[in-house]
Amino acid sequence: MKEEKILATTTKQSSHLLKLIILALLGTISMMLMFLNFPLPMLPQYLKVDFSEVPALIAALIFSPGAGIIVEAVKNLLYLIYTGAGDPIGIASNFLAGVLFIVPVSMLYHKFKGVKSLVSGLVTGTVVMAVGMGLLNYFVLLPAYSLFMGWESMSDQVKLVTVTAGILPFNVIKGIVIGALFVPLFIKLKPWLEKKRMAVS
Repeated sequence: MKEEKILATTTKQSSHLLKLIILALLGTISMMLMFLNFPLPMLPQYLKVDFSEVPALIAALIFSPGAGIIVEAVKNLLYLIYTGAGDPIGIASNFLAGVLFIVPVSMLYHKFKGVKSLVSGLVTGTVVMAVGMGLLNYFVLLPAYSLFMGWESMSDQVKLVTVTAGILPFNVIKGIVIGALFVPLFIKLKPWLEKKRMAVS
């Protein structure tokens, strides 16, 4: 009985260690993907699409929404360390956008499973990210960025134009692009994801 308890404890510790290793690896890959970015035509050049949410989505689908949030945090922390604190508002914005996107996706997937729930989650996540980042930029992030840069406070009209003509459509397009990439990737990776989930359960 004592040996079984020791074995169970050891197995649990091993699964926790494996989970930490996977999350650290996915966070590192996610940070590297941040550098492979590109602007969208007709939108401000500082708004760039990257695929760094993909590893966080994988973590969230293997484990839980919390695991995806951890990957997002690791990604942005590593990026902050690598690039310095030149744009902390941008890093905070990236983290918040990632969380708003991946949490609805993983919650719907874990509740219903399957490709249909994943697609529904991606649509929901895109809407939540677009609306949420629009509101956060209008009320918090744009004023904070102006303060950080030492600019005069943005007028409500400037903030509204920035959100409606830039940030809102950008996040909608970003969600669509990531979703279009992730669905076929998920279909191919699904057996591997199930195997990893079983390994750490």
